[in-house]
Amino acid sequence: MEKDLQIQQVQRFRALHDRSRVLLLPNAWDAGSALVFASLGFDAIATTSGGVAWSLGYPDGEQAPLDEVIAAIRRVVRVTPLPVSVDFEAGYGDSPGAVAASVRKLIDTGIAGINLEDGVRHERLRDIGDAAQRIAAARQAAHQAGVPIVINARVDTWIIGGSASEAARIEETLRRAHTYLEAGADCIFPIALGKPEVIARLCTEIEAPVNISARAGLPNLAELGRLGVARVSTATRLAMMALSAARDAAGQLQSSGCFDGLDAALGYESIQGLFTNPKNALQGGIQ
Repeated sequence: MEKDLQIQQVQRFRALHDRSRVLLLPNAWDAGSALVFASLGFDAIATTSGGVAWSLGYPDGEQAPLDEVIAAIRRVVRVTPLPVSVDFEAGYGDSPGAVAASVRKLIDTGIAGINLEDGVRHERLRDIGDAAQRIAAARQAAHQAGVPIVINARVDTWIIGGSASEAARIEETLRRAHTYLEAGADCIFPIALGKPEVIARLCTEIEAPVNISARAGLPNLAELGRLGVARVSTATRLAMMALSAARDAAGQLQSSGCFDGLDAALGYESIQGLFTNPKNALQGGIQ
């Protein structure tokens, strides 16, 4: 992607965080899912690190080789004219300098934003200073590239908190959010948050757009908007649903020997047309 076009994409993506309405992001895991989601009229596309890793044959948690991840993201960017934000886990680097180098490679694919998380393999929270330095390194990499990507800082206090009380999690989330914003983050992503009253408090006390991860049982989009949420992403949910549907259909075929379950709402011609004439498909949606 040409740099001028990429900068336009970044500006477009940044403008979607003005909180005039909730930005809803479907998380793609490959070029095909990205193009299908883009055809539905979303404003932007995100990726899921878990879904991308699984599609490449690896577990989640930065276990997919960086070069393979970069190649996968490049394909996602190629097929859609929409801004793409990438779940880049902890930044693919053992040090802030290494994170900066990895982020620079990612920026070169044409992306408009990234997620950086402060959890370590979903086992423990990274030291707040180290996490902030990684965000600062990513921001510096973007500055050097001349592409002001949107950095979404994921705070893992709700998935890695041990026996901490809810009050302690809230205070730690606020402490980390303020530190990450000072380091150069644009948004804060307290993943796995679900209680409306907690969501409302964080949205009030964090002076930046707040991203919530979608899941069954969460208040609907309109209600999240009333609570102050700026952005909602689906994380691994859509990838898990796709894999679950394929497994269930294959299992039914295996157990019954019948082929009735192989009918699909989205047929070959529609999918083929999407890839043959993506511009037409994106204008009119999948038929």
